[in-house]
Amino acid sequence: MKTLHLYLSRQVFSTLLMTVAVFTFVLLLGSVLKEILALLVNGQATPGLMLRAIALLIPFVLAFALPMGMLTATLLVFGRFSADQELTAVRAGGVSLVSLITPILLLSVGMSVICGLINLEIAPQCRVAYKNLLFRVGLEQSATFLAEDRFVDDIPGCIIYVRKHEGNELRDVRFYRIEGDQIVTRVSAERGKIVVDQAAAKMRLLLENTIVEQRLSRDKKPKDSPLLEDDTHTDANGVAHRRLFTPFWRTSPFPETKSEEHGWKSLLQDSFEPEPLDLKRTAQTQRKPKLSELTFLQLRSEVERLETQGVDTTPALVQLHRQIAFSFASLGFTLIGIPLGIRAHRRETSVGVALALILVLIYYSFFVLGQAWQARPEFAPHLILWLPNFLSQAVGAILLWRANRVGCY
Repeated sequence: MKTLHLYLSRQVFSTLLMTVAVFTFVLLLGSVLKEILALLVNGQATPGLMLRAIALLIPFVLAFALPMGMLTATLLVFGRFSADQELTAVRAGGVSLVSLITPILLLSVGMSVICGLINLEIAPQCRVAYKNLLFRVGLEQSATFLAEDRFVDDIPGCIIYVRKHEGNELRDVRFYRIEGDQIVTRVSAERGKIVVDQAAAKMRLLLENTIVEQRLSRDKKPKDSPLLEDDTHTDANGVAHRRLFTPFWRTSPFPETKSEEHGWKSLLQDSFEPEPLDLKRTAQTQRKPKLSELTFLQLRSEVERLETQGVDTTPALVQLHRQIAFSFASLGFTLIGIPLGIRAHRRETSVGVALALILVLIYYSFFVLGQAWQARPEFAPHLILWLPNFLSQAVGAILLWRANRVGCY
């Protein structure tokens, strides 16, 4: 039995090294061609800086390459093991499939621990160092005042969150106006844009399709009203304007405790424009990291800080759960890769790689969906990130049970 375990472990480990090297090279090549090579061609970077940037990218890339390599290795090794009738010979000798693959399962657990260390600590730090390196050589434009996927609190008197930033176009914007230590205005917008006045160091933020919430004074409480109430008024030119408002606690995406329900008034508006924001601040040599670039401990601190200010923390929670859930990818891929490799019953490398890519695309699609909805707390996007792990581990356990009970398919 020991000989079988050593033989199978050696096969999986050697294949794992090869597949991880291939995936790391492919993923690195995409980043190099996209960012670093352009700097080198334009004379903005030296070969030494290019090598340093690549070294900082490797841990970030390994977070993706290790689970993909583990899946591909199990598909290739067990597909070949089944096609060469070695599995049949082993089972004829009275060895069950579960006892045979025990070392491989332990290897996948070890890989999950390594991936956890990389995802929670090493990769975010290297990613920040990599982005700061590019920031210093001018890849990121200094005119980009609102970086996506982070809470911007550098501008006095407000906190701004933007899920997606495409030039001057914004998607899923959260705006908080602060007076003292208290939020007095909260705005949720589907989209918006920014207009920057470089000379005056001012920025105008234009938001569309908004829910604007104003904190009422202590002695002013909203009266009971139907779901939507008519608020019609006439401006100085005699033109009548009509707005619909609804009590905050019925439609607002910002949940509050019951004690604060009657302290807010919510307005549904086509557009909202806060006062011009002052961009004058101390020159920085380091960019502030995005939420996706924070370590696990930094994300926990960010969530606690934002909760004390009454800010919706769903985007930060999504990144927090993503780091943890993604660390278990190697275990799920191993559980599902072993029985699928046996069932494929093929020695060809191309078949195993193609099957691995399909499974990886399905697995990562849940992460893409969860991050796309990180500005939609009503969908609980941080829980969606756990679905691929539960599905892959459950399906893999069922397939392993069947394979162990009936032998080869």
